[in-house]
Amino acid sequence: MADIGVLGGSGFYSFLSDVETIAIDTPFGPPSEHPVVGELGGRQVAFIPRHGADHRFPPHRVNYRANLWALRALGVRQVLAPCAVGSLRPELTPGTFVVPDQYVDRTWGRPHTVYDGAPVVHTSAADPYCPAGRATVIAFGNVVPEGTMVVINGPRFSTRAESRWHAAQGWSVVGMTGAPEAAIARELALCYTSVAVITDHDAGVETGSGVTQAEVFAAFTDSIERLQTLLKAVITQLPDADCSCRHSLDGTAAAEPVVAV
Repeated sequence: MADIGVLGGSGFYSFLSDVETIAIDTPFGPPSEHPVVGELGGRQVAFIPRHGADHRFPPHRVNYRANLWALRALGVRQVLAPCAVGSLRPELTPGTFVVPDQYVDRTWGRPHTVYDGAPVVHTSAADPYCPAGRATVIAFGNVVPEGTMVVINGPRFSTRAESRWHAAQGWSVVGMTGAPEAAIARELALCYTSVAVITDHDAGVETGSGVTQAEVFAAFTDSIERLQTLLKAVITQLPDADCSCRHSLDGTAAAEPVVAV
């Protein structure tokens, strides 16, 4: 029913025209919301608000497995995943878009795989993001074309000591939703591309009282129009071609992981 999926905030509902809501369940329970499928630039796109339409799921409670399984069940093979992040570098200022090429997973207590039992499946995560998807986003310019995202559990923000430690490792941004989302996408042979929207300088990078939820939400809202413009352009240009991501299960014991709706 769709070949491109978007995981993002509820503001992206306005993305699509002639939408249809698809009631769907997964082996891991329901997704954050039933996906809506509609048309954009001649492409069929499925959208799920990662945190729910009313933002009721904090980062550690998002059902990442169900969201990605639902998209895959609808036929999606390419996923765009915008997210809000804090900057770990002074030169990366609020409003900057970063297209990460690596991530560091510091989350805990979240289900990290769709393969909890037989068969045992090990997928490569050396290069966790889709090369074709990243190249398409970067081609539209006005983005930082690489960087490492460290993913923390949340929902609290970092202490100054944690922030300084993350920055000292050479990492670029810090978020709360990029993992295990990227790893699960790879387990489902999905092309996964993140667009990280910087909303603030993390606590250890800048003096002051630290990050607040209100500031993050306001900064992300200020970037929504630019982000929507970028994603709309990217969706029309994403190549519908074979990709290494789609072969992530080659040589493993996994059968086709998802049945169609």
